[in-house]
Amino acid sequence: MAKFNMSNEKVKMPEQDPNIRNKNFDEVATGYTAEMALEEATRCVHCKNQPCVSGCPVSVKIPEFIQFIVDGDLDSAYEKIAETNNLPAICGRVCPQENQCEGVCTRGIKGEPVGIGRLERFVADYHNNKKYKKPVEVYANKEKVAVVGAGPSGLTAAADLAKLGYKVTLFDAFHTAGGVLMYGIPEFRLPKKLVNTELKNVIGLGVKLKTNTIVGRTLSIEDLYDQGYEAIYIASGAGLPKFLGIPGENLNGVYSANEFLTRMNLMKAYKFPKYDTPVHVGKKVCVVGGGNVAMDAARSAKRLGADVTVVYRRSFEEMPARAEESHHAIEEGINFMNLHNPVEIIGENGWVKAVKVEKMELGEPDASGRRRPVATGKFEEVEFESVIVSIGQSPNPLIKHTNPDIKTESWGGIIIDDTTMTSKDGVFAGGDAVSGAATVILAMGAGKKAAANIDKYIRNKND
Repeated sequence: MAKFNMSNEKVKMPEQDPNIRNKNFDEVATGYTAEMALEEATRCVHCKNQPCVSGCPVSVKIPEFIQFIVDGDLDSAYEKIAETNNLPAICGRVCPQENQCEGVCTRGIKGEPVGIGRLERFVADYHNNKKYKKPVEVYANKEKVAVVGAGPSGLTAAADLAKLGYKVTLFDAFHTAGGVLMYGIPEFRLPKKLVNTELKNVIGLGVKLKTNTIVGRTLSIEDLYDQGYEAIYIASGAGLPKFLGIPGENLNGVYSANEFLTRMNLMKAYKFPKYDTPVHVGKKVCVVGGGNVAMDAARSAKRLGADVTVVYRRSFEEMPARAEESHHAIEEGINFMNLHNPVEIIGENGWVKAVKVEKMELGEPDASGRRRPVATGKFEEVEFESVIVSIGQSPNPLIKHTNPDIKTESWGGIIIDDTTMTSKDGVFAGGDAVSGAATVILAMGAGKKAAANIDKYIRNKND
């Protein structure tokens, strides 16, 4: 049996060299070897209260799967993860573990926490690379459930409902399922081949997938009821981009991060002209915002050969992006212009020429707990050829506009009760459609909760 490894540092994740990876779209982190995974797994001290499990939105039994790695039983390690997590290879890559399972890890009190995300990724990749996979037993019921939106929340709900025996149909507006996993997160962070593998795992549970179907246009909620669905889960995400509301936002060369990343990821614009979708960024790119999406946009633009500057109105320390993402951006040569706020985009012949920014300083903390940016009245113009606006996204308004009996918040989020049901009987909702743009794992947690509540609803209804 392997001895405990009491090192205060995680086993370092192998990565591409920054000056090589900033010119390609291959995955940055290359993953643990079996030896690295064993070394990291032995850092877990298997504390009795298991704070990591309660810190996980989908309640993965973390110490148990880690012990299977120590024992050399990777099949059992995967099965343990898959008991509660339907997308482990994805979560191992994009979850903000530092704020969740690893954030409460006992080993983190006097050093670095156990690399739980890295170990989850290792186990999931091992499983997905196997030629033979043990089939999942599914028990068929007669009831039909519709899931609207094939992003992380919808996929999780669909998988859990299928495991409970329901006949699940997953509807998605795009030609490709996956939601933000396919159109939002770049290839170098989340390879699309891997996403497709995870999608196949969900579809393999007996879930039917109907793409190019816009619920609210192609089909209505009432149409779904007429087709015999006994419950509906709305997981349509937050795909409506927010803009700055400043002069010049209609110039050529101004993108929302949503449009830019969709062109890059779903439509493969970075492979133009092999793929038909072009994307113009020019030599100098301004990315406005400080979150993970802003880092994704900036790092993608850098890989197109541009000189990229992130403009953010607060200090670097207060950026909401994961430390790992901003650290990678710095390594790759992204410039940061903090404590500056764009007030005008200046054009020439209809195209972006420069951005006028106002210098900011930090005031007292606001509702977010971060110090509020305060305008100084000092301005400067900086030359740029394109601007990517990444200041947040709102829920898709289509459901709200086509279903007035489903109540929403003033900003568009669908209102649900403690059972995740909306104001319309039998219609449930979760993920970004309810909360606004958040993380993949929180959307998945909402999907799990909704699936359990839908099961209770249908059982009570049919008793």
